[in-house]
Amino acid sequence: MTATSEVERLRAVYRGYRDSDAVRARWAQDNPGNQAISCERLASIRGALGAAGLLPLTGRTVLEVGCGSGSILASMRQMGAASADLIGVDLLPDRVALAGKRYPDMAFLTGNAEALPFPDERFDLVLLFTVFSSILDQAMAANVAAEVRRVLRPGGAVLWYDFRFNNPRNPHVRGVSRQSIQALFPAFELHLQTITLLPPLARRLGAATPLLYPPFAGVPLLRTHHLGLLVKG
Repeated sequence: MTATSEVERLRAVYRGYRDSDAVRARWAQDNPGNQAISCERLASIRGALGAAGLLPLTGRTVLEVGCGSGSILASMRQMGAASADLIGVDLLPDRVALAGKRYPDMAFLTGNAEALPFPDERFDLVLLFTVFSSILDQAMAANVAAEVRRVLRPGGAVLWYDFRFNNPRNPHVRGVSRQSIQALFPAFELHLQTITLLPPLARRLGAATPLLYPPFAGVPLLRTHHLGLLVKG
């Protein structure tokens, strides 16, 4: 059973993000701090996949839940994945339409991840990027996690990236602790690290970003996200 009211809340929240000039400016990719966040994340993804023996991704099927405009999913091609093996799902039709325009050789579907339209054990890798921090309803979170577990083959992995702290400036999200991740994916083996310098701080570094981002990001309490693999036994 799907959590209908939570689905509608999420759609409204993300429409608000889409229509907000302030949100778009906050995440503008011409900001050096945002660029540093993206570069660090991509390097960490490559490191996590490489350490698990999953690179190259050639021949591996990859699903992204909450794919947005498709840029994260498309980055898997830099690691050997074929476009035909990449599928994205998102709640918002306009985001799916944009992803399809940007990456016409990849597949994107509009849908609720509480009921994924795929057979059991279909995928080798499932991407979950800032998905569960956005789901405030416990029933929906449990439903989505169950579907991800269902479509992931044994020995496959979830590539996880999400907030580990609450954001006092955004009541629409909540941090997801390591313990909460393990509860969503019991019997999975967790390989997590903390990354991403506190974004409001990173965005203020300006021209000094290349010099200052690494030492600031080296302070554990300033790292706001978990990134890593959840491996299905």
